Amino acid sequence: MQGLQRKIVYIISFEAIAIALATGLLRLLSDSPTGTAGITAAASSAIAMAWNYLYNSLFEAWEARQARKGRSLLRRAAHAVGFEAGLVTLLVPLFAWVLGVSLLAALALNAAMIAFFLVYAFVFNLAFDRLFGLPASAQAR
Repeated sequence: MQGLQRKIVYIISFEAIAIALATGLLRLLSDSPTGTAGITAAASSAIAMAWNYLYNSLFEAWEARQARKGRSLLRRAAHAVGFEAGLVTLLVPLFAWVLGVSLLAALALNAAMIAFFLVYAFVFNLAFDRLFGLPASAQAR
């Protein structure tokens, strides 16, 4: 599976599984009802997808204006830190409000979610590539 079809299947399956798992994790860590945790997980997913699009658009516009082209390790690190910092800024108030916890507790929950998503994204991508094969860009020629 390649191209747009692969991307759509990837996004839908990644987010659906992530929402289910994040709901359980948020419920467990915040002692919130499943419905509240599920709403928080689904809202977080929607915010993360929108932020991903906006952030990458802004980053790529900035990147295009730079004299030095390419993606050095420093530029990649800056990209990742900037993305996560923006996402935390957006999600911490949401967690505090919807889950009824303090901002500090919401920050701790967000840190747990970041750790979870690091592992989840790695495992999901490995499983997805094994199930559907590598994208054309990663296949040997």
